[in-house]
Amino acid sequence: MKKRTIILLSLLITLFSFTEDSPLQLKHTSHHAFQGGEKLAYSVTYSFFSAGIAYITVEDTTMANKKVMHLKMEGVTTGLADVIYKVRDIYESYTDIETDLPVKAIRNIHEGNYKYYNEVTYNRNSSTVTSTHSGIKTVPENTLDILSAFFYGRNHYFNDNLKIGEVISLITFFSDNEFPLQIKYEGIETIRTPIGKVECYKFAPITEIGRTFESNEDMHLWISRDDNRLPIKIKFKLIVGSFTCTLNHYKGLKYPFTNLRTKH
Repeated sequence: MKKRTIILLSLLITLFSFTEDSPLQLKHTSHHAFQGGEKLAYSVTYSFFSAGIAYITVEDTTMANKKVMHLKMEGVTTGLADVIYKVRDIYESYTDIETDLPVKAIRNIHEGNYKYYNEVTYNRNSSTVTSTHSGIKTVPENTLDILSAFFYGRNHYFNDNLKIGEVISLITFFSDNEFPLQIKYEGIETIRTPIGKVECYKFAPITEIGRTFESNEDMHLWISRDDNRLPIKIKFKLIVGSFTCTLNHYKGLKYPFTNLRTKH
C-alpha cells in the first residue's frame, strides 16, 4: 500500500469510488444547507491513535466580479504521525451561488517529500475545463470538482427523500481526469460523537476493492439529519487498520443544530 493511502486529506477526499455510469442529470432544489462563515473542525484517528486534524470552511467572495462561494478543506498530521509522514494538504473550490457548480478548483498537496499544485477552471459555455497541468479538456455538462461535489450533495441529495439502497452518482474532474462517483444510502442511524449523540443519514461510498479495501463497503459516512446536513463522521476500514474522522467543533451554521442530543 502506498504511503499516501495513510494520510488525512486523501482519505477525506476519496469518499467515493470510480465507476462508468452515464453523466448525472443534476437535481436542483431550493434548499441551501450552508452559508459563508461556516467552520467545521475534525479530529482524525488511526485505530486508537490521534493522527491529525482537518478543517472545512465556507466563505462568501467574488471572482471576475461575480459572487461565489469559497469552499476550503485543509488537513494536517499531528503528533507521531506528523513525524513519520508529514501532511499539509489543501483543497479549494469556488462555486456559483446559483447553480452550486464550480468555477475554479485548486489542489495544493504536500505529503512527505511529495508536492503537487494544480488549478482547474471550469468553462460552462463550452463544457470544458482548463488545467494548469494538462491544458483544455472536454468534460460532461455540469461536471463538479471533488470538493464541490460533496457540498452539492448537502444541498441537493442528503434528505428524507432518499430510499434505502438508493445510489447517488456524481461526475467530477479530479487529478486531470473525469471521475464518476457513487455513494449508497443505508438509512438513519444515531451515533455518539464528541459533540453529543447525533441522528444521521448513513452512506456507504462504493469503493474499489484491492490493496487498500477488502470489500466495496469499507467506508461509511454519516450526515446530520437536520437542515445543515453536516458531515459528522467518516470511517475508513483499511486492510492495515481503520481511520476515523469525527466532527468535534462547529460554528457559523446556517441553521440551529436542532438534532443535537446531550452526551451520556
